[in-house]
Amino acid sequence: MKHSREPTSRLLFAVSERFSDTSFSNPYSSSFNLFTSLSPKLCSVVHFVSKERSREMEKGTKRKVNNKKGKEEKLIVECDDESDAWWWLVHKGITASFLSIALFSLLVRVAVSLHPYSGAGSPPKYGDFEAQRHWMEITLNLPLKEWYRNSTVNDLRYWGLDYPPLTAYQSYVHGLFLRFFSPDSVALFTSRGHESYLGKLLMRWTVLSSDVLVFFPAVFYFVVVYYAGRNPSRSMSGIAWHMAIILLNPCLILIDHGHFQYNCISLGLTVGAIASLLSDKDLVACVLYSLALNHKQMSAYFAPAFFSHLLGKCLRRQYPFLQVLKLGLVVLGTFLIVWWPYVHSMEAFLGVLSRLAPFERGIFEDYVANFWCTTSVLVKWKRLFPTQTLKLLSFGATISSCLPSMIQQIWSPSKQGFLYGLLNSAFSFYLFSFQGRMGSKFVKALFVVVAWLRGTSQPNSEPQF
Repeated sequence: MKHSREPTSRLLFAVSERFSDTSFSNPYSSSFNLFTSLSPKLCSVVHFVSKERSREMEKGTKRKVNNKKGKEEKLIVECDDESDAWWWLVHKGITASFLSIALFSLLVRVAVSLHPYSGAGSPPKYGDFEAQRHWMEITLNLPLKEWYRNSTVNDLRYWGLDYPPLTAYQSYVHGLFLRFFSPDSVALFTSRGHESYLGKLLMRWTVLSSDVLVFFPAVFYFVVVYYAGRNPSRSMSGIAWHMAIILLNPCLILIDHGHFQYNCISLGLTVGAIASLLSDKDLVACVLYSLALNHKQMSAYFAPAFFSHLLGKCLRRQYPFLQVLKLGLVVLGTFLIVWWPYVHSMEAFLGVLSRLAPFERGIFEDYVANFWCTTSVLVKWKRLFPTQTLKLLSFGATISSCLPSMIQQIWSPSKQGFLYGLLNSAFSFYLFSFQGRMGSKFVKALFVVVAWLRGTSQPNSEPQF
């Protein structure tokens, strides 16, 4: 059967046809075969819907409106304005392209998840997969006030919660999903090291669903906002390529679906905040970025860029103090809602904070090739300086490297400068922050892509990176 398909979905058809008659011995093959069997049909439907939608928009639609005199008249809405987001989406085929690329990206994630995760079958801690499962076990079976507290039923030395409350709430929701299908996988104490087929399958699906529900829509929102307001001079294949390099970011896929984490949630919220800010929805951006901070403290890598750009915008508006106050109240309100169970007790509040900043681990970890780890060959930082001194050194180095882009955005805020500020901020925190984590590698990688996208989206321009 021949399919009418556009160029951006040809790769998806090729992959699905290649794997359609291949049998996998891996127990997850049923999930993969389900996706590959549906992909040709879905792409055909997407192409048909996009084609029919284009015809409708070209002809125009008739809408009834009431005038001041109460009479009804017909208004023909001609879609000839290229600044209109939906006109651009339909006529450039971006919707069908995004769905095709998104489905292929999902197939890649499923393929990666067929392989073992880090720490599989390796007691006593079994890797980050066990950490995420254990957090579901803790949040389901213990009272909320006990989640971050060391006790006989919650040994913090065994994968204790060390992320903000939103991660704990996410673990609770995913734990409900696991308990519904496999209660043994989240039973208190007895589920430690649980690696059953069903348990692993359910855990993999929680990551896939998080990607689809948070990160994918955020990328789509970003692309719509970024391109809809301008005359698109790039070809459709170029725009599709920009979407693909974000959704197919190998660092994110390997860490979330191979190593096993949920970074797609915090990154999705951050990308959504960036898109909101680029579309001048500053309050929405504040809410989304605050949620990202409350999911993973690593999102603070972008705080200097957000702070300086928003402050620069406020200073150029009427009543700048009120503008700053409004944004500040939104941020504080979001934090208050997330932290509400812990703000009633100073002991509980400080207990959570102490888990988020593990200074006792030292200024760097051996597998993060930042400034401190690299130079430790020559300068034994941990041996020569106390922790308090190293905290001050890392703070000063991080802020100093961020400062030029921050000053530029406060002095002359621009959307282009904001994107480059994000990149600079991500690199600064990766290189100089205290206790930089491996997740920071794909943070900076993602925003290299975003900044490169900025450079290649201009007419006759070459990639900036």
